[in-house]
Amino acid sequence: MRRAVTLATVAAVLAATAAGSALADGAARPRPTAHSTADSAVQRGTLLDRVPERGVLRVCTTGDYRPFSHRDATTGAYTGIDIAMAGNLAKSLDAKPKFVATTWAKLVDDLAAGRCDIGMGGVSVTLERARKAAFSEPYLTDGKTPIVRCEDEKKYQTLDDIDRPGVRVVVNPGGTNEQFARAHIKRATLTVHPDNTTIFEEIIDGRADVMMTDASETRYQSKIHPELCAVHPDKPFSFSEKAYALPRADAQFKEYVDQWVHLATHDGTYQKYADDWLAASPAASPAPS
Repeated sequence: MRRAVTLATVAAVLAATAAGSALADGAARPRPTAHSTADSAVQRGTLLDRVPERGVLRVCTTGDYRPFSHRDATTGAYTGIDIAMAGNLAKSLDAKPKFVATTWAKLVDDLAAGRCDIGMGGVSVTLERARKAAFSEPYLTDGKTPIVRCEDEKKYQTLDDIDRPGVRVVVNPGGTNEQFARAHIKRATLTVHPDNTTIFEEIIDGRADVMMTDASETRYQSKIHPELCAVHPDKPFSFSEKAYALPRADAQFKEYVDQWVHLATHDGTYQKYADDWLAASPAASPAPS
């Protein structure tokens, strides 16, 4: 009997101690308020809620790919078709765009790491990129084609014409241009030029003969550099599409961006930005809206 009483007493003491610890632990932790609970839910939820909540749409962009994205080295201001589109998307979400500098090699990694909400600026859809990011509905069909000095236009019509000993091919690093060039250039001399904003001067000044890039870029560069000609941009060597890179796990945000792209490419919004940019000189490129 005495042993049973003793055990009962010990159990009661342990139970009281545990209850006191639980009470003390509860007292040490602040009780969640309705506001903090809502904030937590927003942080865990979709960007469709979080972007309007913070009032900022973070946009990863390289700033070196006209006519889609260009960063002025002096002022730091961004202009381009996709910069204007970013402003339009942000406005639809009651937010303002904040441009996050990146490179072609790091763009989808920066997006996957949460440094931005969307990748914009002439991004080509590839399976390699799709392993790390989702993509919106495409807004442009494109493909790789040459740009050369106009007097050489007839010399470089095919890949066989280009991939010959003595031909100097130049390419910018880290993106689909370099991937395409390395896959197809085996006999010509291939040089990687680190600055995509000055790479076309390599051809103009005679240090290179050919660059292969998206047909949309060759059209723009031949417009602003009369010395250069886009080679059959209507019949490029490859097929690709341009779209906006998005976080893989956020289906609600992707659905919204898809709908926005669909409307913008059918109601004249995208075409207006493209016409404004292509009609302007590089020094007077349209500001984002």
